[in-house]
Amino acid sequence: MTLELFERRVAALAQLRVADPTRPVLGPAAQHHLRRVLRARVGEEVVVTDGRGTWALCAVREDGLEALGEPARDPAPPESVLYLAPPRGERADWAIAKATEVGLTRVVPLVSANLAWRFAGEARAKVLARWRRIAEEAAGQCRRTHDLVVDEPTTPAEVPDDVAVCELSGSASRDWRGVRAVAVGPEGGWAPGEWGDERRRVSLGDTVLRSETAAVVAGTLCVLSGASPGFSLGAREVG
Repeated sequence: MTLELFERRVAALAQLRVADPTRPVLGPAAQHHLRRVLRARVGEEVVVTDGRGTWALCAVREDGLEALGEPARDPAPPESVLYLAPPRGERADWAIAKATEVGLTRVVPLVSANLAWRFAGEARAKVLARWRRIAEEAAGQCRRTHDLVVDEPTTPAEVPDDVAVCELSGSASRDWRGVRAVAVGPEGGWAPGEWGDERRRVSLGDTVLRSETAAVVAGTLCVLSGASPGFSLGAREVG
């Protein structure tokens, strides 16, 4: 991508979701957001994307959008996964938005023993739908063209063996080398024996973080670990 194209993409009025960037047709919700909320003027530029890496610059017209040149495609980012024991309400919403912004590829809700609320049934379905909507909105804000995937919930017993666990412990390692997936616990912490002794433990430093803050810090370190071999918490250099 050229510098000029990058600057136009960043400066665009908004990024909107379409089924096919080669034929940019907005759905009712996106149309309302563009015309009524943003009050877009004819000639202003927007970005459209399919959420799978393909995107295009478009100009706002009276009757829709006009593609400006051929669509481009961003390469898929390296996989980085956050297993998150969901905090309540707006704190979880905030964590999902920030996970999208920092570049995580997946978030998996983690139903751990000390979860402070009942994440099940109709409430679970509504929460997952809200998180997916929040992730899409956050992707538009940060000009991300590959969706953050919000998976179906799982339990610690079902988490793959190569997933590290964040732990407030003097014995937890600050070396995040090779960590591509990490689990962050609930407000009440992990229950005794919830993770096997062979599971890799990693630390988030010397302070006690709120669960949503821990989620964003751990997610960011996971993304950096995947992008920068040799990264360790507190290091002055990477590589």
